[in-house]
Formats: sequence, structure tokens, C-alpha cells
Amino acid sequence: MKTIGLLGGMSWESTVSYYQEVNRGVKRQLGGLHSAKVVMVSVDFAEIERMQHAGDWQATALILAKAAKNIELAGADFLLICTNTMHKVAEQIQANISIPIHHIADATAQVLQADKITKVGLLGTKFTMQQDFYRSRLEDKFAIQVVVPLEDQQQRVHEIIYTELVLGEIKETSRAEYLAVIDSLFARGAEAVILGCTEIALLVEQQHTDVPLYDTTAIHAQSAVVIALAN
Repeated sequence: MKTIGLLGGMSWESTVSYYQEVNRGVKRQLGGLHSAKVVMVSVDFAEIERMQHAGDWQATALILAKAAKNIELAGADFLLICTNTMHKVAEQIQANISIPIHHIADATAQVLQADKITKVGLLGTKFTMQQDFYRSRLEDKFAIQVVVPLEDQQQRVHEIIYTELVLGEIKETSRAEYLAVIDSLFARGAEAVILGCTEIALLVEQQHTDVPLYDTTAIHAQSAVVIALAN
């Protein structure tokens, strides 16, 4: 079994989901007392969040590259960045380590392709919804068309992530707002919707809507189990 590196803390609420999912996945496959081999470094999200909103992505890259190097030195065979947004600096992190990064957008796109989804809605932070680092990867590498919410909807989706979900606050009113956005994306032609922030699945689950949802946290973690157990 390979050792999974988890670069977490962004936020720790969703990192918990990663740790649970990789261990449950290994147990499902191997049974008995088996669990995942994991090396984790968890950063202080307050520092990262401040730099995100200040636009200082280079500073975030330095922090995460150092954390990733420590994960490598501790014996991980490959790395998961346990957040969608910080894949913005995935290339800078990869340049500082020799183990591969298993990219969250690639893992998600492979599942979408297998399900023959060609046009998908994307929910996430404003950084993920508005900038090219995530959308262009889906479009250019996997030929999946991406639809994002309208500008005012993006603002609310973003606010709920940073003022509620990363703090572990789950509100029915916020779920209703998200479901309205999901319905809007479906009405604009999206065949499914990516939950492209690792906290969103804490709020919205498939049971809440008939629109197919793709939980990037679960997909990323489950694909890591496949890699870890591959011969």
C-alpha cells in the first residue's frame, strides 16, 4: 500500500472528511482492521485566507510548498492538496517536491467523462469560479464545458463558504440558497454540478436535489485510495 500525503487545514472541517474517506475506502477494499497509510500536515487557514483575499498567492505557495516538502520527507508517495482553491498554486508546490500531486480537477473530470457529462456547473469560492486555473483545466484538458453562477450568486456562494462552512456552521437558509443556484445552473444547460469547494458537501448532498452532484472531496479521496492500493 502506498502512503497518501494530505496537505490539509483549508479548512480542517473538510480535511476531516478526507481522512475519514481514505480510511473508509481502504477498509472497504481490504476489510478487517486495514486503514490508510497517511502523512498529513495541516496549515493555519487564517493565514491562508488572509493572503487569498489580499491576492498574495505567492506567499500562500511558499507556505504550502514547505508543508508539502515535509509531507514528502515523512514518507508520502503522492500528495493530495485538500482544497480546490489552492490548486491555483499546484504548479509552484509541485516544483518543490519530487512526489506527484494528484490534482483534484483531474480526478473529478475523469469521473465526469466516465459519466458522459460534457457541460457542468461549477460551485466554489470566487477564486475557483472566476479564475482560469480550475475551469480551463476542465475545458482544455478534458473538453468539459463549464458554467458558473451569475455574479450576485457567486458572491453569496463565496460568502457562505467563508462565513459559515469553514466554521462548521450548517444553515437551512444557506442550503436553500445553494439549491436555488444549482437549479439555475441546470436551467442554463448544466447536466450536473461540481461541488468545487471541499466544504460544500457539508451543506448540500445528493439527497437535497435531483440535479446530479459531483462532490470533489469524496471523488479526490476515493481516487487516492485507488492509487494507494494499485499494484
